[in-house]
Amino acid sequence: MKTVLIVGIGTGNPEHMTVQAIKALNSADCLFIPTKGETKTQLADIRRDIVSRYVTKSESRVVEFEVPVRQTQDRSYHRSVDDWHATLAAVYERLLTDQLREGQTGAFLVWGDPMLYDSTIRILDRVRSSGTAAFNVSVIPGITSIQALAASHRIPLNLVGKPVEITTGRRLAESFPHKSETSVVMLDGQQAFLAIEDPDAYIYWGAYLGTEQEIVISGPLSLVKDDIVKARAEARQRHGWIMDIYLLQKGSDFEE
Repeated sequence: MKTVLIVGIGTGNPEHMTVQAIKALNSADCLFIPTKGETKTQLADIRRDIVSRYVTKSESRVVEFEVPVRQTQDRSYHRSVDDWHATLAAVYERLLTDQLREGQTGAFLVWGDPMLYDSTIRILDRVRSSGTAAFNVSVIPGITSIQALAASHRIPLNLVGKPVEITTGRRLAESFPHKSETSVVMLDGQQAFLAIEDPDAYIYWGAYLGTEQEIVISGPLSLVKDDIVKARAEARQRHGWIMDIYLLQKGSDFEE
């Protein structure tokens, strides 16, 4: 039986790698590195750096594969994601069929943590459910962008005794601030925080967390939102891509 490892590698700092993750990579016969075009070469370069630093198994192979672009025109969000996952499942199936022999192990290096807004697990589930490839799966957790954000801002994630919601920019308006006093917002290409008008809202924003290009801004939302918009636009123009995340919060630890 083939084995597939889904390894969380953190958010861009090679030192995010856990001992468990390093051991997992060194147990693999084949290391799969995704590439996403010329504008996102840094994402592949960081994975290559991790392999170069930590993998000592001389017979292991690195196989790079191109990630197809998600098509969004004339289809709903869920339809576009479903179609994209189907395309990726076909790519993964070819990799596992062509690159691994029976009894061998392959490892996917996954940005951040494989359990948090990443689709590698469910895509491999598609491959297995199709019945065309048989393999076991193990998942190794990694440092999340949420952890990196809180660490960079030197803040606890939650208010004392209160919950934290993790959501997306598309769903932010449903919750903050009327349902949740602390919302972590991911996958927000439209900067949904601009629609929040609560005068007591506070934002902790970060981009390229863990990398040399890291940017963090915090403060009352009404005062710093324009700064974030400007910094985000300039950084995206400079690098050709951006990964960002933010935490919105109102209230305090010990309210009467």
